[in-house]
Amino acid sequence: TVQAELPSANAVIIKQALASGQPTVIDLGARSCIPCKKMAPILEELSATYRGKANVLFIDVREDQAAARSFGIQMIPTQIFFDGKGQEVKRHVGFMDRPDLIDGLKAAGLK
Repeated sequence: TVQAELPSANAVIIKQALASGQPTVIDLGARSCIPCKKMAPILEELSATYRGKANVLFIDVREDQAAARSFGIQMIPTQIFFDGKGQEVKRHVGFMDRPDLIDGLKAAGLK
């Protein structure tokens, strides 16, 4: 089976997302981490479903250790939710399923 995966976001994409006025979730993980692999298709689907309403980003911390440091990541996966002003509103460590990701985006302002 082909597994859909979001590309690892770079600093420019992250900055644009946080300045977009839309809620954003950034999943910081690694392609090799089991819970991260399980979340990949969920994130891909949410990215497509909420395109234009919310930003769903993935950062591979093995490729971008600077991002892991700047977001203060201790364990992976970690999901960080930001409101439309780019302010962090929620953080979760570990696997997160689709309903919980949607709840996090709603807490960040998803309509």
